[in-house]
Amino acid sequence: MNHDHLNSPNNESISHRLQWWGATDRGKIRSNNEDSFLGLQLDPREVHYLGRHGEASTETTDLAFAVSDGMGGATAGEFASRITVDRVTHLLQRSFKQSAVGIETYFADVFTTLFDQIHQSLTLVGESYAECFGMGATLSICWFTRGWMYFGHIGDSRVYYLPAQERGIRQISHDDTHVGWLHRNGDINERQARTHPRRNALQKALGAGNQFVDPQVGAVAYENGDLFLLCTDGLVEGLYNDQILEILRAPEALRLDRNVAQCLVQASLESAGSDNTTALVIKVL
Repeated sequence: MNHDHLNSPNNESISHRLQWWGATDRGKIRSNNEDSFLGLQLDPREVHYLGRHGEASTETTDLAFAVSDGMGGATAGEFASRITVDRVTHLLQRSFKQSAVGIETYFADVFTTLFDQIHQSLTLVGESYAECFGMGATLSICWFTRGWMYFGHIGDSRVYYLPAQERGIRQISHDDTHVGWLHRNGDINERQARTHPRRNALQKALGAGNQFVDPQVGAVAYENGDLFLLCTDGLVEGLYNDQILEILRAPEALRLDRNVAQCLVQASLESAGSDNTTALVIKVL
């Protein structure tokens, strides 16, 4: 299991307000949208679904966000990503109730169990219905508690972290492709990775005939002004990292009357658009 910690200030007891924006588009070519995204507010009694834009505090509740990109013939990919986010809702609610002792001590186990159970669900459906054979999905999920964001990831959807102090952008999830591995190791640059003919060949995903699931998990200690972006690979097909940074850090980007996730999706569609495109932006206030 890949296990990453970024930053470690002692801020577990600090609550923040979070704002978020979400958007998705089927793109210019595909007839259906195989992407799904999700926002949840978790408290000891229930789970609330979050809209495409909102604001909430981490003082008494946790907040979780996820994106999933389905794959499979006909409508199987659309079905796969919906199953994935539905299972996230159910499993996170159960995990939250168990986490009163503090998720920081066992978040890796929570995510490993969650990913494994979703993998089993997709595999079962794929084996039970001919039209769903081989269906699978990526999943990137961020769980915000007081002062910490815990993430789990598999596939080539992405989680980006934009620290307020650095004014830069970091991809904290690993693309589960050979091309992603080459890029992480410095063998190819971002431009070469984006145009590589094998860039979409996944080595890991939920379902899709994979035998084992080994998600990347990690934690980030966040602070005021930090931004996080969850997106599917359709978004980065049309935008380089520095273009994403430029859009998100523009002075007018995070106005309440403007959906910055929609701005990212639109900018990507204008230069690419052959794939479904999804973005979820979270700002720490």
